[in-house]
Amino acid sequence: MKNHNKLLILLVGFTLSYSCVSLDEKPESNLTSNQFYRTSEDAVAAVNAIYHRMFTEWLVLFNRQLMMFEMATDDVVAGPRTRSTQVIDLSSLNHVPANTGVEWSWQYTYDAINRANIAIEKIPLIPETEINPELRNRLIAEARLLRAWNYFNLVRWFGAVPLVLKESTALTEESLNVTNASEEAIYSQILEDLQAAEGLPAPGSYSSNEVGRATLGTQKALMAKVHLTRQNWSEAASTLKELIDSDWYQLYDDFNKVFDPAFKNGPEHIFSIQFNGDPAVTNGVAWYSMPFEFNGEFVDAPNLGGGLYESFESGDKRKDRTLAKEITNPQTGLKVLLQNLTYVKYFDSATPFNQQQSRVNIPLLRYADVLLMYAEALNELNGPSAEAQEYLNRVRIRAGIPEIAQLGNSLSKDGFREYVFEERRKELALEYHRWFDLSRRGPDYYVSKLKSAGKSNAAPRHVKFPIPLRELQLNPNLSQSPDWAGF
Repeated sequence: MKNHNKLLILLVGFTLSYSCVSLDEKPESNLTSNQFYRTSEDAVAAVNAIYHRMFTEWLVLFNRQLMMFEMATDDVVAGPRTRSTQVIDLSSLNHVPANTGVEWSWQYTYDAINRANIAIEKIPLIPETEINPELRNRLIAEARLLRAWNYFNLVRWFGAVPLVLKESTALTEESLNVTNASEEAIYSQILEDLQAAEGLPAPGSYSSNEVGRATLGTQKALMAKVHLTRQNWSEAASTLKELIDSDWYQLYDDFNKVFDPAFKNGPEHIFSIQFNGDPAVTNGVAWYSMPFEFNGEFVDAPNLGGGLYESFESGDKRKDRTLAKEITNPQTGLKVLLQNLTYVKYFDSATPFNQQQSRVNIPLLRYADVLLMYAEALNELNGPSAEAQEYLNRVRIRAGIPEIAQLGNSLSKDGFREYVFEERRKELALEYHRWFDLSRRGPDYYVSKLKSAGKSNAAPRHVKFPIPLRELQLNPNLSQSPDWAGF
């Protein structure tokens, strides 16, 4: 990794608008981490710094970088306003280890991990007289969950990567030149961190000014997704059933409410990136998916060759809230015909010509995803049983389309699996799930879907991304993924 990924965190006054209010860190720019961790306020600031790096800082990780990886799917393509050759290369599957978009994602993720490592190490050292034990345990649990989430992304993107669990405090060869850990070791650590996060508060436990922080529901949903990715079907099913039986969550009666600022952080939302229209915080996906008719960038465009728009069944209520060929201008009440089919999930009608300040949250984990994961796990265990169909149908019924049984098909396990994945595609479009779903199905599935969508460069190696060239140049102990050797 780069030297600056092994920094001593200076905590130089970030302001995190991650929740409904601002969670501020102390601007003590001359303090090392050993000097900084003295009070409960220091501990909160340290964990807020992890959230900030992952979710709200402009152009990083979940607010923007994950969309670059969605370019390598059948549903997204670099739009006409794309100026970055790196994004165009990802969209056309011409990317190589020198791609800066991939490099930035590596850097930012390890930066977030280093922040989590510091919090996990230092918060327990704060004197009991300075921090409430309940708060201490909660903050450590949050840091463990966020570290797990970052490693979960890394292992899915790159495969075997360095596993760094301690603060980087010295610029020595031993500390800098880390080696690749096995995928098994990385997943083992992810599960260990998530198990340690079981002490997180239940949904609804936070005060109103802390809405948006990770909860026990976040932990269970993420744990289930890890098991599903690893094809640990029994573990995934049991975790999902526990979450469903908790009655913490339910589907909205109307799909539109999921993306309506008036209903944000509601019963369907498990974990979302928070946006409240603050001019200092840009909603990257809302702005980059909007076309020039609404002063948008239109970089994140639908891949017309993928046929997502046409795949929605007649009467599917999700179709027009996902993709549109026209948008009503709320200032005039008139419809604006768009030159291009456009993703409109994050369009905020309150700020029609300034989508940078869209108040629509980006849901990273929501209850519809849980129901579809559970249907998938049940099918893998017992085939397309009535129970598996029930959980798939809950999502379909809300969408206003027929239940699976009404389609008159005698489904095999393979056939039902495909129904689930196509339902995930339509329900969760532009929510950062598609590349992960395609890649976990394996090279044959990925290549088939991409080529049928017109992305003819798709190859088996594209189920992973290359370890960035500069990291390999800086660290002689780091190895490139075998599938990317020679590129």
